[in-house]
Amino acid sequence: MSWDVLVLALLVGAANWGFRYLPIRFGLGGGSEGGLLARFLAAVGPAAIATLFVASSLPFLREGTVLAPILGTAAVIAVWVWRRSVVLATLAGAVAYAAGFALAG
Repeated sequence: MSWDVLVLALLVGAANWGFRYLPIRFGLGGGSEGGLLARFLAAVGPAAIATLFVASSLPFLREGTVLAPILGTAAVIAVWVWRRSVVLATLAGAVAYAAGFALAG
């Protein structure tokens, strides 16, 4: 593994942790329901998911194979519609993504 990738992963992980922990630690989440901070904090989760989706898909798009992202996305959507469980959908997506990666590989 490249040191650049390791450093990038650590920086992204620290930023993710900070976005989730610091507002709770400093009591910033208790504002008004429609306030600017409340809307910002509500948007962090979907933005993080979209960022991870794009980051995981780009290497496959560059190589011309999109099997892993398609299988992972399809599994997440299918399990979410079937069970309405974020945990099960995430696990199914990870397993399907890994299977697609192995098949494409």
